[in-house]
Amino acid sequence: KAALSRQVLELEVRLGTRLLNRTTRRLSLTETGAAYFERCVQILDDLREADAEASATTATARGRLRINAPLTFGNLHLAPLWGEFLKLHPAVELDITLTDRVVDLVEEGFDLAVRIAPAGRLASSTLVARCIAIDRMVLCASPGYLRGAPPLNQPADLIGHAVMAYAWWSGGDTWTFTAPDGASTEVTVRPRLRTNSGDTCRTAALEHQGIILQPDFLVGPDIMHGTLIELMPGYRSIELGVHAVYATRKHLPMKTRRLIDFLVEAFVAPAW
Repeated sequence: KAALSRQVLELEVRLGTRLLNRTTRRLSLTETGAAYFERCVQILDDLREADAEASATTATARGRLRINAPLTFGNLHLAPLWGEFLKLHPAVELDITLTDRVVDLVEEGFDLAVRIAPAGRLASSTLVARCIAIDRMVLCASPGYLRGAPPLNQPADLIGHAVMAYAWWSGGDTWTFTAPDGASTEVTVRPRLRTNSGDTCRTAALEHQGIILQPDFLVGPDIMHGTLIELMPGYRSIELGVHAVYATRKHLPMKTRRLIDFLVEAFVAPAW
């Protein structure tokens, strides 16, 4: 106690200010002392973070890693990657939950979530997000549907068509497009079918039931093989950002850091 008291006094002399209020019964921080303490804590946190980053190339990722991801994207594009990640990091155990519901990472105990949202509109002021890929929404239908359907030359023509809509789409029934001249145009569709599953929308379209607006990562292969046809290619729908989302940069566990870097690398050239 005596040694600590002497060191605090020497610090006060060096700083030229009083850090502690002293009475015979207790000690308390002065306003200056409290501010100095908080700043020092921040500096030490930053130093620990710098140490973690500097040792990232040699540190071992280990432990259970809880991941949340959207259902379709998780099955199509993440599931094929997990084996490679586990091979690279044999001390890591993956616990993966697929749902299109937006989970609370902290409350529900997830280390990381993959979230897909319109570019620049990822909702959260408290989470950290790193973009791992860019995708686009594609308006499409099957050749079988189009053979008996009315002409479709501009977004307003969608009102006369059967539409299969994704129930959790951020824009609801209002679909936004960018015209060839750069102007933004909107149309409010009247869905014949509404579902919370992008896979159901795709299957309905393949069965010639109507038009869908779905991400390229889902319908890209169908368009490539001609089972679905992109409509009004001159009118572009919105872009999507695929993000790795986590709670904080501070003291980020090595297992989470390695997974984020792995996903960024895996989607440098997306398959879609």
